[in-house]
Amino acid sequence: MNLFNFSLQLNGFPLKKAKKELAHIQQKKDVEYKIFLENKLDAIVNYHSNHNTFYTSLAPNANSKHWDSIPVMTKKDLQQPLEERLSKGFTTKNVYVNKTSGSSGNPFIFAKDKFSHAMTWSVIQNRFSWYGLDFNMSRQARFYGIPLDKKSYYKERLKDSLSKRYRFSVFDLSDTAFEAHLKKFKATSFDYINGYTSSIVQFAKYLERQSITLTSICPTLKACVVTSEMLFDQDKQLMEQQFGIPVINEYGASELDLIAFQNKNNDWQLNSETLYIEILDENDHILPYEEEGRIVITSLYNKAHPFIRYDIGDVGMLSKMSTLKKPILQKLIGRTNDIAVLPSGKTAAGLTFYYITKSIIEDDGNVKEFIIEQLEKHLFRVIYVSEETLSEEKKNIISQEMERYLEKGLTIIFERQDKLKRSKSGKLKQFTSHVTSTS
Repeated sequence: MNLFNFSLQLNGFPLKKAKKELAHIQQKKDVEYKIFLENKLDAIVNYHSNHNTFYTSLAPNANSKHWDSIPVMTKKDLQQPLEERLSKGFTTKNVYVNKTSGSSGNPFIFAKDKFSHAMTWSVIQNRFSWYGLDFNMSRQARFYGIPLDKKSYYKERLKDSLSKRYRFSVFDLSDTAFEAHLKKFKATSFDYINGYTSSIVQFAKYLERQSITLTSICPTLKACVVTSEMLFDQDKQLMEQQFGIPVINEYGASELDLIAFQNKNNDWQLNSETLYIEILDENDHILPYEEEGRIVITSLYNKAHPFIRYDIGDVGMLSKMSTLKKPILQKLIGRTNDIAVLPSGKTAAGLTFYYITKSIIEDDGNVKEFIIEQLEKHLFRVIYVSEETLSEEKKNIISQEMERYLEKGLTIIFERQDKLKRSKSGKLKQFTSHVTSTS
């Protein structure tokens, strides 16, 4: 029984209609797609200009024929009551309502009309099918957070059971917990792993310490899909080695859609069916391929709530292999609010610090996890979990490498903890700056 699809249909999300629309888009040739995209952009801008007072106040001169006339919207623009942002004819009773994770520092409640949300699930199911995975039939090993209050906890467990998935907590990453995970994999015919990157990486490290390949005890596994956190090449190689299956990188945003999904050619293929994605500079001008800038997205189907030239808060670049119908995300650099401002005034992507430290700190297997915080312009703290305290030699090497890649005069302090603090959802933020540009 297609229980997952049935539950969506039962809740008023027209999945069959959405799947038909998706197939229609995917069959279009490049020239036909260009016309389709122009028409959809024109239609969504005109719809919100005529039916949404919030959008007309934000973009009074919006004209899809002159794309530069349309202002870029940010998360801060959306931090006002949802009822004031809904289009005419939509209420909180007849739309899909959810809340962003707040990983950008600017959480807000958003809405999608029911057909738009059905399109989201159509795209997700389509991408998973590239690897022979079916939401209705395939059994998922889910590495996600889970609410700890009893009512919400059992509600999530019930949803997991109905959706053919088993949830492994990401709040306990001890060897004892991983040993229990292993027993569950041995007893269950899982088809794929899905969840937060950092916690799945820790499971792979445990398997490496135990000299175990996961498919040797769970041979039904086909793939591992990681999401919500950065995936580093070194970690991907480790997971593929210890799991014995391909590791697929997913990038999405709850308020929009699935944004990018790694295809069979290892390209990070962007979603061009329900989204229009631009890379912009600081002046809101579109950048050419292979130049990094802000990722700005227009939702082509959401009539309930405008997401038109919406700055998602991430920085990335498109590959020169991109086409209008098949854009390829060459690199996701990180979040715009994860920028480190150094004493000289120079700025650097926060993940630069993480890359530098990661290449040194994990080579002996002692350190299990770590994060980096910028406390002042010159002062950085590396918080890590390890069996043994980092040696002074290793600390000095890390400090020297940071100065070599960035600038002189930086102070690096180290703090060993039993475990790292994760968000309520279970996500791990690898770099955080507590410094503003004016500090």
